[in-house]
Amino acid sequence: MLGGFALQTDKKESHATKPCFTDEAVQSLLYKMTGLDLQKIFRPLKQELKPPTYKLMTESELAEATRKAIQEAKELLKMSPVLSEREPIDDVLAEDRILEGTETAKYVFTDITYSTPHRERFIVVREPTGVLRKATWEERDRMIQVYFPREGRKLVPPPIFKDENLLTVFREDRHEDILNLCIAQFEPDSANYIRVHHRTYDDIDKHAKYHLLRSTRHFGGMVWYLVNRKKTDGLLIDMIQRNLMDDATCLVSLYHILHPDCQSAKAAKDQVLHGVDLIKVFMKTESNRIGYIELALQAYQEALASSAAL
Repeated sequence: MLGGFALQTDKKESHATKPCFTDEAVQSLLYKMTGLDLQKIFRPLKQELKPPTYKLMTESELAEATRKAIQEAKELLKMSPVLSEREPIDDVLAEDRILEGTETAKYVFTDITYSTPHRERFIVVREPTGVLRKATWEERDRMIQVYFPREGRKLVPPPIFKDENLLTVFREDRHEDILNLCIAQFEPDSANYIRVHHRTYDDIDKHAKYHLLRSTRHFGGMVWYLVNRKKTDGLLIDMIQRNLMDDATCLVSLYHILHPDCQSAKAAKDQVLHGVDLIKVFMKTESNRIGYIELALQAYQEALASSAAL
């Protein structure tokens, strides 16, 4: 269902020659920045306590178990979709005024053929006024959930997704939890899905809590959001302070892919810049927090020099 829609979206974007979230080069950079912290990915969930299980393994068995764990972790880090908001449905099929006033409630007619993709499913609404129209996206989502229930999804979105309640969630550092719930509840091109994700990313950026999403499937989407809006200073400083210089370089490279006409991208191409030099040029031409990045780079280089002297 979503695959077909995503292809249509990518096709539209290709006409504007703008890089897509699904482009191979973009995905490669995002995965590198996401990280692969196995302890975080496989951290214990809140559940009934059970006695631990111990296994005796040979070196080869341990290597094989580690390989399988890494492969499973990569599957868990598969990024959630990033799509443009779907166009509203406002199609009137007929106006039968002779039926006006015969009923006081709306009637919804749904094609429940099992093999029909949900995006192609025909759903119409008969209004009390006699108007027959196509169902809105919200009505479609609700009726599809009635006939084809999806685990973790409610007929009516829980109040936790309201803006005022999101603030409470953010204060408890449950950003990853709310994004997981959002993926289960909403379609990736729905207004609510996009709103909740953007509110979450903005709060993380505002309070520099990027670590909460690192090594999760949501980190790539957050980076994509911040780079598109040229709000990368905080994340860049965080990466430098955590000695994640390869990630910092990837962040600048992604910025250049999305904003190829910026001064930094042109300088990097002309001078063939890499590593710290690339970050310094980006800092001088694109950053609004030059002083903070300079201090972070200075601390990193001093620490590097000290460790090399030992």
